[in-house]
Amino acid sequence: MSYFKIVYVTVFYNFLLVCCFYSPASAEDVCDAFDKDCDPNNFQKQTAHMYSSEHNSPGKREHIINLINKANSSYEECTSKTCSCYFSVMDEDLSPWKTKGITRDDILESKNKGTYYQIIDHVLYRETDCMFPFRCSGVEHFILQIIHKLPDMEFILNTRDWPQVNKYSKPLPVFSFSKTSQFWDILYPAWTFWEGGPAISLYPTGLGRWDLQRKIINKTSEKWPWSHKKGKAFFRGSRTSSERDKLILLSREHPDLIDAQYTKNQAWKSDKDTLGAPPAKEVSLEDHCFYKYLFNFRGVAASFRFKHLFLCRSLVFHVGDEWVEFFYHRLKPWVHYIPLSNDLSNVMELLSFAVENDDIAEAISQRGFDFIWKHLRMKDILCYWENLLLNYAKLFKYKPVKNGDFKIIKL
Repeated sequence: MSYFKIVYVTVFYNFLLVCCFYSPASAEDVCDAFDKDCDPNNFQKQTAHMYSSEHNSPGKREHIINLINKANSSYEECTSKTCSCYFSVMDEDLSPWKTKGITRDDILESKNKGTYYQIIDHVLYRETDCMFPFRCSGVEHFILQIIHKLPDMEFILNTRDWPQVNKYSKPLPVFSFSKTSQFWDILYPAWTFWEGGPAISLYPTGLGRWDLQRKIINKTSEKWPWSHKKGKAFFRGSRTSSERDKLILLSREHPDLIDAQYTKNQAWKSDKDTLGAPPAKEVSLEDHCFYKYLFNFRGVAASFRFKHLFLCRSLVFHVGDEWVEFFYHRLKPWVHYIPLSNDLSNVMELLSFAVENDDIAEAISQRGFDFIWKHLRMKDILCYWENLLLNYAKLFKYKPVKNGDFKIIKL
């Protein structure tokens, strides 16, 4: 028997069905020819079913509870005190070379896809130029802490947002922080665990120092327990993906339920780039903790904010499942977060479910926090780097020779 109790709040649904909210910029005003995925003439028709009684029927809600029960009953909690929770990702990423090994030709063929590094006699070397210096520095911080444990090797580190080795081509050993299932790239913990993350006015040197962010956000979340949070869905971010558009437009029609606005990014030129409204002010990650429901979208690749949102002890709504970082596979839909389809066709159904099933929503939010807090510590990042490089080095079929043109990297 399910341990969840269904609470039907019909008043809430009647309110959704009869209320219509208007903002200074309607869908018709902002969508015109700006983006093919944002069609103002079809927006109302495309989303009308979200608020119908059929779409939000008791049967629909029972189906959601069944999904939650099934996911939790089959979930195996990671009890390890080390980073071994994530070893299956490492094993899969390295599997293309388990038989044939990594050759000198593999490295030479990969060198134009990232920054070339060597480890020789426990010293870290790098080619002189790095496309994104702060990103390289963020990675080097971890490697230099374990350099005394690492054998000779060389590797190509991709610091671009996009992975490099599509599965339509042969496997090449390129390290990337994020990918989809269509790429061979080897996942590594992103530079943003230390430095080099997205730079905005609130974080002018970039979003980094995961160790400090953990403390800051957790401290704020303790001041805003679940019962004190605002019962709204919240999102602030720039328009790096049109997948976010529908949430912004829904927010303008239903400001009682959703507060979602676009901020400026480097590509911003006018209000048209923020769907016809002035860009909103940026909001610190800790101030996200004021809200019960937080949205995570991919950007160009996987979103750096994802791990931070869980620290608020808020319920995370995660849109899409294609883009991953090394730790994503241990976060399970319905156990740690609420999954949303890329087109947001189920957003109102699931948001409504969370509002009327407050105890269930709180339980999921707490499980999400617990996992990130216990298993994504700085020592887990360091542990993953160590095991990744040790296992990677075992695959070498040759002994690397120091490149005299490379520079020594030190702390």
